[in-house]
Order: sequence, then structure tokens, then C-alpha cells
Amino acid sequence: MPSAEISPSERLAAVRAAIAHNAGLARRDPADIELIAISKTHPPEAIAPLIAAGQRSFGENRVQEAQAKWPTLKAETADIHLHLVGQLQSNKADDAVALFDAIHSVDRPSLVTALARAIQAQGRAPDCYIQVNIGEEAQKGGCAIADLPALLHTARDAGLPIVGLMAVPPADTEPAPYFALLAKLARNHGLTQLSMGMSGDYETAVLLGATCVRVGSALFGERG
Repeated sequence: MPSAEISPSERLAAVRAAIAHNAGLARRDPADIELIAISKTHPPEAIAPLIAAGQRSFGENRVQEAQAKWPTLKAETADIHLHLVGQLQSNKADDAVALFDAIHSVDRPSLVTALARAIQAQGRAPDCYIQVNIGEEAQKGGCAIADLPALLHTARDAGLPIVGLMAVPPADTEPAPYFALLAKLARNHGLTQLSMGMSGDYETAVLLGATCVRVGSALFGERG
């Protein structure tokens, strides 16, 4: 029944309340945690109610999809902060640098080179996160844990503004150990930002230090 549907603003309020509650448990300031609404596959008309409710950070998986809907949305609301959270092909680096304010999926030297070239050419430098394959899963993107020091050195030498680490724990497992490991890796390398936690586990991520949580279905509803 339509009357029983939860509105986008109610969903947003519930997620923000959960973030604030868990931040309090961890003695953290909720203002230090950025809620990224994962708007991939959702059309502008589904995104607009969240913007109207005050949400300003959004995440997309694909450059081409983002190009189709976000230039207009960003023009209408100047303070949108757009994150690329999916895998990035090196040949899309120019487009990604032009559109996104943060790129969460830096995971190999060839992409570092392409992004550095695009940043230098455009004079625009999105925040960059190194994606770590925290569960060592063959099917997932991200650099191997053992390769992190070398990739971080390469990225910093190339002038990329590396602000933190990103990871997606293995599905159907307890995420806390993986979040704790990512936080330890970040500390070891002098990084303060942690992009971790999705709709099913963002509360745990907040407890363990997430500075960005990437929430889709809890804000947009489950896909039919």
C-alpha cells in the first residue's frame, strides 16, 4: 500500500540516526563520517528526493552512467559531492577526473599513471583512495595487501592526492575483522580516511573507524 511506503527522507533520517548512534558508542563525532548514497542504476527522479531531503554525497559505479545523469543534477545543486566507487578503466581516467570529486578504486600502477596525467592536464584533483582486496578474493578488484606499500609509494610519487583506503569485505562473513585490518593498514601508512561499510554493515564500519560509508538499498530501497 502506498501509505505504508517509507519516504526517502525517512530512510535518510533512519540511516543518519544509526550512524550517529554508533558514532556515539565509539566516542566519535558523527560529523566526521560522510554518508555516501549509492545511486548507481537509479534515475534522476529517484535521486532528487534525497537531494531535497538534504543529502549531498552520492556514489556511482560507472563513469558513463554518471555522465548521463549527474552534470544536470550537479548544476541544479552546486554542493553535490560525487564519488566513483566502482572499478575504473585507465582509458576512462580523464572523464573520471573531470566529473568526480573522489575516486575510491585506485588499485594498480597503470591507473595511477592515467589519473596523474589527467589531473595534471585538467588542474583538478579528486580525492583518491587506494582500494585494497582485503579478503584476497580473486573475483574482486583492489590491490593485494602485500602490494599496498609499493602502490601507495607509486601513487604518492605521481602526485595523486591519496587520502585513505577503501575495501569491500567478503560477502556472508563477519565484516568486523576486515574493517579492523583496513583501519590498521591505514594507520600504518599515515592515512586518516577509511571508505568502508555498506547497507548491511555500515553500523559496524562506523564502530571501527569508517570515515565514509557507502549506502545504497537502505536509502533507495531494495530493487524489485
